[in-house]
Amino acid sequence: MHHLTYDDVERAAGRVAGHIRPVTVAPARPGLWLALEQMQHTGSFKARGAHNFLAAHREAGTLPAAGVTIASGGNAGLACAWAARRQGVRATVFLPENAPHVKVAKLRGYGADVRLVGTEYAQALAACEEFARTTGALASHAYDHPLIAAGAGTLLDEIRERVPGLDTVVVAVGGGGLFAGVATAARHHGIRIVAVEPENCRALHAALRAGRVVEVGVESVAADALGARRVSRTALAVAQDDGVRSVLVPDSAIVRARQALWDERRLAVEHAGAAALAAVGAEEGSGYVPAEGETVAVVVCGANTDPSDLVQR
Repeated sequence: MHHLTYDDVERAAGRVAGHIRPVTVAPARPGLWLALEQMQHTGSFKARGAHNFLAAHREAGTLPAAGVTIASGGNAGLACAWAARRQGVRATVFLPENAPHVKVAKLRGYGADVRLVGTEYAQALAACEEFARTTGALASHAYDHPLIAAGAGTLLDEIRERVPGLDTVVVAVGGGGLFAGVATAARHHGIRIVAVEPENCRALHAALRAGRVVEVGVESVAADALGARRVSRTALAVAQDDGVRSVLVPDSAIVRARQALWDERRLAVEHAGAAALAAVGAEEGSGYVPAEGETVAVVVCGANTDPSDLVQR
């Protein structure tokens, strides 16, 4: 297992500079800032890791003629396809046959070769692995890779530059790629990290309690993006640091936070993108309550949602 370091994040920052959109921050209330990463290319932070992954392979001369392949209809697949187009290589993306048409269309819009296989993610993944074996294509992972996590970590220094006196960053956790990268950079600067998961998608929280990676059930309004059955070992290792707090939020709070971002700011984000904010706005007794004078940034991480349920009220 590669232990992620701040050097990895700094190298990633050099690779993604000029290719990704630097994060925009907005004040929410005194001491609380929103890092609007849902405005990133492809609608999520994953563009950072995908670009770093391919650019690092190009630097090393290990980017094959067959291009890159991934099994993901979600934000990772979109980011992979986008980054491959930037690098001028083919992306072959495997999805289950019942994948939403809008995602398939978006992937094709980024120039990906989309292959629909089976009815479950596991079948698409098996086909992707077979394709990588037979063609020599580079297999990309949604989150469990040091280059992917380091790319995501570039977000932290951008937030630090824009938020004076930053004490704490609040991020949502699925498989742990964003968390691992951001927390690695945060530790370097002595910034606290709050890791937020839905109550019924608690791969990191459960792993921390058990002291090892464990498999969890997945059931949440945000499960399409945060529904990892297990967290990466890298994420667990980073989370065992003193500067990390693990927090669970109920789906009701996530739904409210997502609606509030629309009602108050006209920001349409996916449920996963509102999960971190739900932790700060949560009722007493759950979530994260900042201390007097603490400066907190909340990462709003994804916009790939159908906004129709926000507008009709």
